Formats: sequence, structure tokens, C-alpha cells
Amino acid sequence: MTIDYDVVIIGGSLAGRYAALTASQLRAKVALVEPITNGAFTKVNAPLEFIYHHALNHTSNLSKQIGDAALFGFHTSCASTLEKCKISVDTPQTMLYAHSIVSNLQEQNSLAVLAAQGVDVIVGNGQFQSSPHLSFAVDTRLLHARTYLLATGSSPAIPEIEGLQKTGFLTIPQVWQSLSSSTSPKQWVILGGVPQSIELAQTLARFGYDVTLIIEHPNLVPNIDSEMAQLLCSLLEAEGVRVFIKTSITHVRRIEDKKWLQVGDKAIETDEIVVATAQQPNIQSLNLAAVDVKWNQRRLLVNEKLQTTNPRIWACGDVIGGFELANIANYEARIALQNALFFPRLKVNYRHIPWAVFTNPMFAQVGLTEAQAKHQYSPDEVMVLQQFFKTLFAAQIQDETTGLCKLIVLRNGEILGASILGAQATELINVIAMAIAQTRKVNSLADLAPLCPSFSEIFEQIIQTWKQQKLNGNIAWQDCLESFFQFRRNWNF
Repeated sequence: MTIDYDVVIIGGSLAGRYAALTASQLRAKVALVEPITNGAFTKVNAPLEFIYHHALNHTSNLSKQIGDAALFGFHTSCASTLEKCKISVDTPQTMLYAHSIVSNLQEQNSLAVLAAQGVDVIVGNGQFQSSPHLSFAVDTRLLHARTYLLATGSSPAIPEIEGLQKTGFLTIPQVWQSLSSSTSPKQWVILGGVPQSIELAQTLARFGYDVTLIIEHPNLVPNIDSEMAQLLCSLLEAEGVRVFIKTSITHVRRIEDKKWLQVGDKAIETDEIVVATAQQPNIQSLNLAAVDVKWNQRRLLVNEKLQTTNPRIWACGDVIGGFELANIANYEARIALQNALFFPRLKVNYRHIPWAVFTNPMFAQVGLTEAQAKHQYSPDEVMVLQQFFKTLFAAQIQDETTGLCKLIVLRNGEILGASILGAQATELINVIAMAIAQTRKVNSLADLAPLCPSFSEIFEQIIQTWKQQKLNGNIAWQDCLESFFQFRRNWNF
């Protein structure tokens, strides 16, 4: 049997295209199989749908800033200089702006660009075959490779709620299509606590829609710091989002032109329901059972090297579970490719990989939360350092004083994790992520000399908090310092 490729990537996601380009740059011979859905190959629309949120969020931020213009001394048509202006936003026009961004990114991530970089692009649906040799069949063509990488992404998993299917609902990708219409729904109920549902709830509320967010699990988002979750929940409620935590829906029904949900002991009326509870892997047609690849309802089963139960097949991205976040998927793609193309020695380590909820203000987190750290280590060994954004000059100048930076460290200075809610949180978290990745201790942040004013000054303030806590907990060192300076004051030059 002749090996045609070093790796065949079964795509359908941005991570798949990223992996194909990376493999080509490593001079490997690579094929990318792009599936066909409803008679057309999968455009990058699906993976790039998060752009719609960012575009709408940017527009809502601009409208807020314009509305606050009087507070900064701008002459406006407001009744008084201290009154916020009322700004109306044309949602369909904003969607055209988002469409243009997606179109540009589609060009940058197009199959033609990948083909020009040396990737053998194959459009079509296929499945694995085990006999006589492991291969991937697309139509009548058999692709033989030394290794295979699954990057097929995932699709919304629909919860089993009585009446939901009959009543009808939207998934998050379909929301953006609905908002492009001039007759989009006015009342929205969003089911599920994932980053995308939180972002969508705030964005819709800022555009004047009536929004209810219903989450079944005890926290706003799984694995989020509990204090930050409460702050984020309060921010959503302050913007008009009704939030139900740890609440289940018993049934859904349609009464005339409205949809009704039974939420605990309350009945909620809405125009439209959005389902964002969980994801399921796109693997139904791949014939994985024939090649001994195991999975469950929510994810493909992989080891810490991202190898499936078939040692020649690897996987990355949300097909193996977790949030739909591009940075995590690309990190996994790099690990999986290195292991598939060379020697399988690299292991994933999510401790230094940040994730975020792109609300306004933003939330970002890396490593362990306070609760996780105190469960994993002795509570006496864990120190919590926190600083509010209102102490920063940059935050005051830009009127972005809502925010909190929380750093979790051991008494020896090892950084375990961080949670940041505030302006520039997604940029600030990268500094902590790099420190964790390089196993630097918290006092290494003292080497920074951040520009003033800037949001990075919060690290300088965190270090001062760290030093103060260390000093307060060491009575002997306090006595030593006092004796030293008393000696110096009494010294005769």
C-alpha cells in the first residue's frame, strides 16, 4: 500500500483549516477534506459566526460611548450636559457591517488560499474504512495517510424538553440570520450557560430587545470563579437581562402567536427561543466504529496527547468537548499535529490556556479558580490577591472603572490562576497565562514597568498587595526591619 499523505485532516471547522496550513508550513504532504452540507461545501460562515457577536458588541459599545458623550463635555442635543443621550441603532444595517467582516475573513481563510499554500483540498463527504488498510474514502477516492486528524467541530445539542421541538427554536448561528430581518423577534429566551449565550444575552439587551437567560447548572458558566460569576450576573441584570440560575424548564408550548415556557413555578412568554445548552461532535457519518474510535454523546475520547482510541487517528477542537473557543482549538491542533507528524511526546496542558466571555466589560480566566485551588492545595497555602479597576488612572480616564483582577497564588509565589473582569481583560490575561506557561512566580510581575496610564498597572498594584500580605504574615521579618531602620537612624555618619 502506498502512503499518499503524511496527514489527512477531516475538517469543517476553522481549527481544521488552521491545522492544514500549519502542516503545509512544516513541509508535510497534507489533504484537507471539507464536508458538504445541504448540497454545498461548508463555508467558513459556521466557524466565523462569533464575528457577528463581536461586530454587534462593538456597535453597542459605540452607541453607549456616544450616549455618554455629554458626561465627557461634548455638546449634544441632550436636555442637559449630565443626561445620557438616547441612541437608536439600525440592527439590519449593523448586520450588513458584520457580514462585510465575515466576508473578508472568509477570503483570508478560503480553500483557495489553502490550496495555494500546498494543501490538497478535497470537497466532499467521506468515511473511514478499515479493510484492507486504514483509509478515508471520499466518493470513489481512497485517501491513504500515515495519520489522520479529526477537526470536524460540533453542532448544538438539543435538550429533551417537552414541546420544544414542536414549538420551534433557533440556535445561535440562526440568531444572526434572524436579526438581519426588519421583523426580528422582540422578546428572546436563551437557554444555556456557555460563553456564547452570555455574550448573546448582553448584545440583544443592548439593542433594546427583551431578554431572559435561563441556566440549568448552579453557575453562570461552568468552571468560572464564583465571585466573578456573581459580578457578571449583576452586570447582565443591570442591563435588563432577566437571569435564572439553577433553573430547569419542564415544558414549552405555543399559545396563539407566542411561545410559553414553564420555568420552575413561573410561565414566561416570548417571541423566540434560543438553544445554547451544549454541543455534540460532528462525527455521525464518519464510520468511526469500524476503525475502533470511541466517543460518547458529547465528545470524542482522546488521551492527553489528543490521540483517539485508534493510535493513527487524532482529534482537536470542540469535537473533543469543551467550549467553542478558537484559541483552545488552535492550541490543540498544534499539539495533535506535532504528535501525528513526528514523535507523540507532547501532552496538552490547559493550565496556561486562557478562555474568555466577550461581554462588556470582558471576562477572562486562566488556570485554577479560588475554589479549585483551595480544593487541590491546603487552604492555608493559597493566597488570593485582588485589585479593583477603579484604582487605575486609565480606567478613570476612560470611564471603565467597573472591574476586578483576582490572582490565585501559593505562599511560595507560584501562580495558580487568575480571573479578570474589566476593560482589556482579554489582553491582561495573556500576561498571566505567559507567566504560568513559563512557571514564573508572582514576584516576576514586579519586573514589569507598565506605561502610565495603562490597564497593565493593575499588575503593579497586585504586587504591592502580595508584598503587603507576605509582610503582614511574617512578624519576625517586621521586627527585623524595624530594628534595622532604628539602627540606621541612630547611626552617626
